[in-house]
Amino acid sequence: MGMDMEKLTIEINEQFVRTNDIIPLAENVGMMVTPLTLDEKYWIFRVKLYEDQAIIGFPKFTTIAIGFAQEDDWNTNLPYILPAEQIYNHIAHNKKYNQIPDDKCLEAIRLIQKTIADIERGKA
Repeated sequence: MGMDMEKLTIEINEQFVRTNDIIPLAENVGMMVTPLTLDEKYWIFRVKLYEDQAIIGFPKFTTIAIGFAQEDDWNTNLPYILPAEQIYNHIAHNKKYNQIPDDKCLEAIRLIQKTIADIERGKA
């Protein structure tokens, strides 16, 4: 069965533990930073695409960011609330494999966005 015939599925990482991304500076004042312990397990939502590559959704500052799991250009992601095309255009250079069609990447981004929206509406 070809790649474009496969149905994408979303995984939710139930063992996810958020890393502290706020450094306290004073009472009620903090600075947001990218967590130091980012690794292959730092995701809440994942849609596998090909071999070791996936599109993931993970906490970043006060939102969920979307990017590729495997990146050459580290820390390339955008907030999930942006249009899927804008997110993909920003992260596409990290796709890693030519075997992954662009439309599958867009579908994966939209699947993560829909899952987050469903959770926010209490439908998941």
